[in-house]
Amino acid sequence: MKLARPDLFHPRIVLAGCPALPAGDGDDDGLVAALRQHGLHARWLSWDDPETLDADAVILRAAWDYIDRLDEFLAWTRRVRNLLNAPKVVAWNTDKRYLADLAKAGVTTVPSRFFAPGENVRLPAGEVVVKPAVGAGSIGAQRFTDPDTAHAHAAALQAEGRTVLVQPYDPRIEDGETALVFLGGRQSHAFTKAPMLPRPGKAPVFDESGTYAEETLAAADPDFELWEVGQAALAAAAGHLGIDVGELLYARVDVIGDRRDAHVLELELVEPSLGWRQLDKTTRTRQQRKFALAVESALDRLGLGPLSHRRP
Repeated sequence: MKLARPDLFHPRIVLAGCPALPAGDGDDDGLVAALRQHGLHARWLSWDDPETLDADAVILRAAWDYIDRLDEFLAWTRRVRNLLNAPKVVAWNTDKRYLADLAKAGVTTVPSRFFAPGENVRLPAGEVVVKPAVGAGSIGAQRFTDPDTAHAHAAALQAEGRTVLVQPYDPRIEDGETALVFLGGRQSHAFTKAPMLPRPGKAPVFDESGTYAEETLAAADPDFELWEVGQAALAAAAGHLGIDVGELLYARVDVIGDRRDAHVLELELVEPSLGWRQLDKTTRTRQQRKFALAVESALDRLGLGPLSHRRP
């Protein structure tokens, strides 16, 4: 690759996928070009490719097999030079017990109970959702109305060494979720996700890669009250982790309910889909430019700016 300004430092950036999706799921297809517009050169690699260790910065985007390789994945996050988001953010956010930390900080979340392997699983009355505390793409998540089958699913997860998350099924999910996207800690755009879990006892339908459940998405323009809920979740996460909210290159807050009773369902800081394809071309170009600017800012913070390696 011939560089336009060889006197400037050009960090080697990797967008990290996984073996099944080494170049992402297609939603991020415009990011390489958006970064290039700012003189930032990036390429896609699977996160477990040894060449990621030679990169100056790695941006997690589609590492969706980490749930089955968690120890290996977390060790890798500590080995790469500069990971976005940072390793301690990833370690905290890969386990949905972070929801308890958000609740303690005053964030209104969907009620959640966690049961480690060997613990007796207690179910709330009515329909419930049972899923692994470490999970992505709705893998292992199911709805139940029958307590016996719910307990059996929880026991199967625990037998695999997984901590179980139990939540009451909230009927507001039938109206879908609102996904609030933040870049560099700032409000960017939003989209809606139709309900993913089928009727009780049935598993979701997964894409051909088997790494995530198929979703029905659409653009959205949420009320400011929902954005405030998202901002509160980000602030609580940053406070818990001892970082500035601006250090989060990307974040997605999934919310159910409307402005009167919004609840955080999930806070995604590891490798969430950012819903670029739900935006019209003009908006997508503008917001991906903001993504590139957020990357540029992160590189400056990490000492990887264009003048950082320049000789006098």
